[in-house]
Amino acid sequence: MKKLEMLYEGKAKKVYARDDPQVYIVDYKDDATAFNGEKKGTIPGKGAINNRMTNHLMQLLEKSGVPTHFVRQLSDRETAVKKVTIIPLEVIVRNIAAGSMAARYGVREGTPLKISTLEFSYKNDDLNDPLISEDQAVALGFATEDEIAAIRGYSHKINDFLRPLLLERGITLVDFKLVFGKTDDGVLVLADEISPDTCRFWDVETGEKLDKDRFRHDLGGVEDAYSEMAHRLLGS
Repeated sequence: MKKLEMLYEGKAKKVYARDDPQVYIVDYKDDATAFNGEKKGTIPGKGAINNRMTNHLMQLLEKSGVPTHFVRQLSDRETAVKKVTIIPLEVIVRNIAAGSMAARYGVREGTPLKISTLEFSYKNDDLNDPLISEDQAVALGFATEDEIAAIRGYSHKINDFLRPLLLERGITLVDFKLVFGKTDDGVLVLADEISPDTCRFWDVETGEKLDKDRFRHDLGGVEDAYSEMAHRLLGS
């Protein structure tokens, strides 16, 4: 599967065209950023771990009835994905108060939520991805009411699938970010990635953070945290 010109380079991935116009190639990088790009660094091996973990989880989600952009893994860092038009919304699924939610409402990080919650943000780096209501997203033409309803349904389904899967491996799924897109024939699919870059993973017994928060907050042991997640989920 031959890569052609690079179409896009983001904080964590590069996207390439290929000879099939309906399929792109995603190349995961070891680059790490936080606080909307204000903090930058490198986490050796991160790209390969995120690629393999994302592909593993997306294949499981496909079997559970969640459509995704996954086509097939090409190498440790590269994956073929369906061409999609990204809906410019990020969905943050929260099970426990942490990060910006804890700070925003002045609650202790680690406070369990009585119900899992969804937040939407407008996917725009220049504006620091501001929170947006569902009505505002529809009013501004970022998504239709039907798309919002489908995104909500899939997001809860993904959460309900991932939480027990991770719990079996001694991991608490604190919160995570999802991105959706539409194929040329209008099918809504899960896109982007599911990894320590986009999720908060805490060890069930110790509460140790096993995700990018270790990089964000200079906690040390960043590579070890990513490797531990790969070991628990992928056996490597």
